[in-house]
Amino acid sequence: MSKIKKLYYSIGEVSQICDIEAHVLRYWETIFDTLKPTKNRAGKRMYTEADIKVIMELKVLIKDEKYSTAGAKKALNTRDKSSQPLKKEPLPLDVSRDLREVKIFLESLLQRI
Repeated sequence: MSKIKKLYYSIGEVSQICDIEAHVLRYWETIFDTLKPTKNRAGKRMYTEADIKVIMELKVLIKDEKYSTAGAKKALNTRDKSSQPLKKEPLPLDVSRDLREVKIFLESLLQRI
């Protein structure tokens, strides 16, 4: 069954897709200029696929490659200027989303045991 892509995702959905807590996403918004989700009339954040891609890149830099936020900011700025991809390419968004759903399913099975 194919999934329909959404135009916008809530912070809760992005948190699940990227496996990053919502407070971390809000914190990263204050640091990284490339991460600026729009807000609806109620003030709720609305993330696009492009925002999620930036978050996944930040996750690779900060969580996997152990960059500080200052180092990640510099790496993103350098990459943007040179158009070079990161050393470790993040998984495609749909693959990442599917893996996260499998993880949630397996965790729920584990709790039943």
